Amino acid sequence: MYRDLEGKVVVITGASSGLGRAMAIRFGQEKAKVVVNYFKNEADGEKVAKEVQAAGGEAINVQGDVSKEQDVKNLITKTVEAFGTFDIMINNAGIENEVPSEKLSTEDWNKVIETNLTGVFLGCRESIAYMLDHHIKGTVINMSSVHEVIPWPHFVHYAASKGGVKMLTETLALEYAPKGIRINSIGPGAIDTPINAEKFSDPKAKADVESLIPMGYIGKPEEIAAVAAWLASSESSYVTGIIRYLLTEE
Repeated sequence: MYRDLEGKVVVITGASSGLGRAMAIRFGQEKAKVVVNYFKNEADGEKVAKEVQAAGGEAINVQGDVSKEQDVKNLITKTVEAFGTFDIMINNAGIENEVPSEKLSTEDWNKVIETNLTGVFLGCRESIAYMLDHHIKGTVINMSSVHEVIPWPHFVHYAASKGGVKMLTETLALEYAPKGIRINSIGPGAIDTPINAEKFSDPKAKADVESLIPMGYIGKPEEIAAVAAWLASSESSYVTGIIRYLLTEE
């Protein structure tokens, strides 16, 4: 646990399930004030907010599509209205779908890029602007993937979006380090989340993936949440512009 995270305000996009949920609960354990962003399912957002509260933190849930500029602005506004400020932005929301590249529609391409890359940009822009205006030496954490550097056939839009997140993170880190704003990224590999549930329900497919992972097992969401907590804490005060890879497949 990191004592300096107690009372800090953290916004987590896509926090109603998977990695976002795990991070929300971890920051609840750190006694932080957590804004649980959800896309459509309000009940899931409310459930995670209650889990954060049960873990020891405070929480509200806010609906929003991260690919929409006004929704991201509203997310920051609602955060400040509820908690008076904010300190940590975690751009976690993301989507994927498998399509052979020659069959990939412009609609599918745009949907993934707008959520995974434009959404991260908007989250960075709005949070950095608030931090600068209020002289806050805050932290931004972007959720990327090992596929920002590892090609992934049938997921060209996803890989392209995550490659963009890598360069976005590194560029913004250089730009705002002199202002005391740290910007880092986490690049998970195979993690046991709902988005991977079908894939890992096949014992052979799961074993094939595990055979390619140095640690020999598929990661848990809580292990990613632990990395996020460290990056948000003062223990990583001299760390910016890095990608923390959780080594995995391929």
